[in-house]
Amino acid sequence: MTWYHSPRARDWTGPEVSGAAHAFHRSLLGYAPTPLVPLPALAAELGVAQVWVKDESSRLGLPAFKVLGASWACSQVLRQRPGVGLVTATEGNHGRAVARVAADLGVGATVFVPGVVSEATAARITGEGADVVRVDGNYDTAVRRAAEFAERSDRALVQDTAWDGYEQVPAWIVEGYQTLVREVDAQLAAPPDLVVVPVGVGSLAEAVVRHYRRPGTAHPGVLAVEPDTAACLLTSLSTGRPVTVPTGTTVMAGLNCGTVSGSAWPVLRAGCDLAVAVSDAEALRAVDDLERLGVSSGPSGAASLAGARRVDLAPDAVVVLLSTEGRTR
Repeated sequence: MTWYHSPRARDWTGPEVSGAAHAFHRSLLGYAPTPLVPLPALAAELGVAQVWVKDESSRLGLPAFKVLGASWACSQVLRQRPGVGLVTATEGNHGRAVARVAADLGVGATVFVPGVVSEATAARITGEGADVVRVDGNYDTAVRRAAEFAERSDRALVQDTAWDGYEQVPAWIVEGYQTLVREVDAQLAAPPDLVVVPVGVGSLAEAVVRHYRRPGTAHPGVLAVEPDTAACLLTSLSTGRPVTVPTGTTVMAGLNCGTVSGSAWPVLRAGCDLAVAVSDAEALRAVDDLERLGVSSGPSGAASLAGARRVDLAPDAVVVLLSTEGRTR
């Protein structure tokens, strides 16, 4: 399967969404909305009215959006358990964000990474002051190991995926991601027609769908984009139930996840219009094309452009591409 479409998704209306995380982020030293960049050259290529790229290459001092969820969730965890050590698993950006927030708040962090994570990525996490534990297995294995370690050592797990019995912290992370789309609303004169979001476990996509399916608001289309080697959401949507898929290696390292978050699944099943899987070659082409247009984006972030290139769009459409990370050299 390389494509999914739900014609009823825009009709779904979810609950109102809290603005507490957005208010928290605005109170942080160094907070500023990330740029929403118009790219008329891409609009001409795609045959649409406008293309905007939400550039998350610099967010609160880190090169990815993940710190939005990590900062809000960690602050809530530490409010309940002052001084507790933090634990997480990551393909890269989430773990680095948790490590940075932990250091800022004066607590320790232990970050589990799967075997495919590069030494450079692991070094960036240790550079934030965290202990890195490399796991012989994939991302799902690293998540299990992190959860086991947190329970055994009486530390707090701050994971960006949910499962039965572990829902509150991932919900805080999704709330944190809401800041990104609230900024998009403030930066655009009118709601977009399509928002394109890269998907790993689906927590950012959950935040996007929750935001754009609120009652009494416009319901633009939402296109989810995954690597063709780790398309857990596309496979689940096509099958009609959550499916864990095997994963290998991909340049879209932040999207290399085999299982959809338990909290994201019902939201995306109900409210996500489109899903597509793209190849490494398509993602790398998008990285280079965005760079030529002045936007720094890694393969996971540039996947949104690769996915948009797979879609037939109306000539008057306004398209927002979420570029979730900067390019790392």
